[in-house]
Amino acid sequence: MEQKLIELLKNRRSIYALGKNVKDSKEEITNLVKKAIRESPTAFNNQSTRAIVLFGNASDKAWDLVADRLKSEVPTEEAYAKTKEKIDSFKAGFGTVLFFTDQTTVDDNKAQFALYADNFQDWSEQGLGGAQQSVWVALAENKLGASLQHYNPLIDDAFKEAFNVPEGWVLRAEMPFGSIEATREEKVYMDDEERVRVIEN
Repeated sequence: MEQKLIELLKNRRSIYALGKNVKDSKEEITNLVKKAIRESPTAFNNQSTRAIVLFGNASDKAWDLVADRLKSEVPTEEAYAKTKEKIDSFKAGFGTVLFFTDQTTVDDNKAQFALYADNFQDWSEQGLGGAQQSVWVALAENKLGASLQHYNPLIDDAFKEAFNVPEGWVLRAEMPFGSIEATREEKVYMDDEERVRVIEN
């Protein structure tokens, strides 16, 4: 059997040592993100995933907003220094993809397909996860490192104002990306038999 996809999935890892040494243009990266999201499946083909791609000062601003917001949440200066160091590693990247769920689409589905209404919120998360993985794998295939962060909902209001987020878009994750500046750590896997069962009869 072909294993190309498996190899691509194996290359998709959380990379925290990011840089701006990227040969691909902003247009090429944006197009890659668009295509990866477009080809990712969603329940009832509702296409509820949304994204904003930030580059340059916009990406830096996003992580400055995160740092400012967390300053009031972290209990001590020492703890904040560690938090700020982590955030600065995201800021060091080439850009950031913000992932959203279009809640208006989800609510419309709930009303249109009442029999399945209780499922659409979960299904939107499944679609979002598929899109996130697609973007992540596409970036990794092009030798770009990334990780997936979740500072929402603490930063939701600040991001809405800073980046003109449309009404109904709910922030779900932030993906900083850039050049890979350090060797990644080895990943520890559970035993496959603990995660996947086979029943033949």
